[in-house]
Parts: sequence; structure tokens; C-alpha cells
Amino acid sequence: MIRRFVIIAVLAFSAAPAFAQQRPLQTEDPETIGGGRILIEAGLDYNRDVYFPVSGLRGNHVTVPAFGASLGVSSIAEIQIDWGIYQKLSITEQVPNAPLSDLLQIDGDTTDDFGDIHIGAKVKLLGETAGRPAIGSWFSTRLPNAGNESGLGKDVQDFASALSIGKTVQSVRVVANIGFMMIGKPTDAVAQDDLLIYSLSVARAISPAAEIVGEFVGRANFGEIVTPGRGSRPVTVRHALYDERRPRRRRHPARPDPARS
Repeated sequence: MIRRFVIIAVLAFSAAPAFAQQRPLQTEDPETIGGGRILIEAGLDYNRDVYFPVSGLRGNHVTVPAFGASLGVSSIAEIQIDWGIYQKLSITEQVPNAPLSDLLQIDGDTTDDFGDIHIGAKVKLLGETAGRPAIGSWFSTRLPNAGNESGLGKDVQDFASALSIGKTVQSVRVVANIGFMMIGKPTDAVAQDDLLIYSLSVARAISPAAEIVGEFVGRANFGEIVTPGRGSRPVTVRHALYDERRPRRRRHPARPDPARS
């Protein structure tokens, strides 16, 4: 079981807050931050008992700072950049005969590396009305900054895209994402996996200054699984309580990372 603890600081350069989901959720809200606005996030991302199936490493993983930036290029579109600049794994287990275990260059019971950069964009296709939800679309490409030698990277690119639907009913905000993810196979230059990705988040205001949020996130592989660790993932559940007065935006840092299980 992965336990995630996220500490965040948000700095927003805007005349008014943007109404979209924020950390620690992964579900992307169809609303954008607005034209001419810049939103910057930075925080600490800590995961326990994380398994990297390509390298065979398991342990406690920390990313600092987990950095994210959004640039509103118009009232309906934004550019997104997410980067966990530095990552470190405290190794608790090393599974033998993993696909790329022979490439590891590790000295001791820890390993570290730069994080992968995620670059993407989001477009709001339809605005929300009393009888219709807001609809948007997003895409993201993961660039392979982390290397195979550290056991924290794959040296291949991944791509994800999804449709986002959001509706507010009284004090409850419901957002759903469904789309696909194309994952490169690090042991074969001409192979990839195509996965279905899905998520659902619910946010409810419990006071004028606070909101409770929760979500589940999953993925499914309906074809032949050719890449280690790229099969159907059990649903992940998150929940949080946060100050509603902070600028609200898309979820944080990065799309679901296929390098980890």
C-alpha cells in the first residue's frame, strides 16, 4: 500500500483565484486558471513502499521540490509544466532479475536522481451551465530525465491524454477524467503499451473557509502486457482537507507515473 503525504505551498499571480482542483488530487478539472495568469506550486512528495518494476527496487521515495507551473494563455487554455526536481529512494528491497537491474549503478541502500519533466496543456471545450457540466481536454508528455542507472527512470517517453468533465451541484464539485496513456517499453525500442486511465474526484465545502476532497484513480490494460509493471492498477484512493481560501487549480505535479507501481 502506498501512503502519500504532500506538503504544499502555492503562489499565484492573478487578480482572482482560479476555480479548479488542486493538490493532492490527480483528477484534472476542466476549468483553467484564466488568461494572463501564472500559477506556481512547490511542495514535498513522500511515498512509502514504492516499487519500481523495471529496476526491481522497492523503498520509501521522496521528491523535493515537487514543482508545478501553469501559464494561462487565454481564457480557455493553459500550458502546464511539472517537475519533481530531485528524487531519492531509501531502498528496502531489491528484486533480482528485474528487466534493467543489470544497468544499476548503486552504492549503498539509497539512490537518487533528477525527476522527469511533464509538459502538457489543457483546453476548456465547453463552459458549465445550470444544465450542463464543463468539459475540457488535457494532454501531457513525460520527458525521461531520470536514468536507468539510478533505478528511478526508464529513458523512454510516455504520453497521456484525457477528457475532463466537471459539475458543481450546490456545495459539491464532481470531476471525472477518462482517457488513455501510451507507455514506452524500456527494453524494446519498437513496443509500447496503451492503457485506459480514469479518475473521479469529489470536493465539498464544509465551511466558508474549508473544503474536504477525495478521489479514486485507476488504469486498465485490455491488451497483451508487454512492459513490466504496466498492467491494470488497483484503484488508488486519496482524501484531504484544505483551506478553501487558497488559489484552486488543477491537480499537482505530474500525471500518474508509470515508472512506479
